[in-house]
Amino acid sequence: MIDTKYKGPLTIVAIVIIAVVAYGVLTMQDQRSTTDRMSDAIRELPHGVDKAERELQDRTPGQRLGDDVKDAGDKIKDNTNP
Repeated sequence: MIDTKYKGPLTIVAIVIIAVVAYGVLTMQDQRSTTDRMSDAIRELPHGVDKAERELQDRTPGQRLGDDVKDAGDKIKDNTNP
């Protein structure tokens, strides 16, 4: 069992490692091929040309996640307006 005096520093080290890995994942380059980008754009076309155009851009996973969160917020806003 881990000694009580080591739990604090080990927790901090674990949090730092998780943060570094998360940062690396969210900022890595877009690895999609041109074919993947085109199919994503075609799939998004019914939702608007601007959303389809976004799929053709070279964006990090963090940017893509941010766009998904924004789109979800817009849908909630549209569905809750009287």
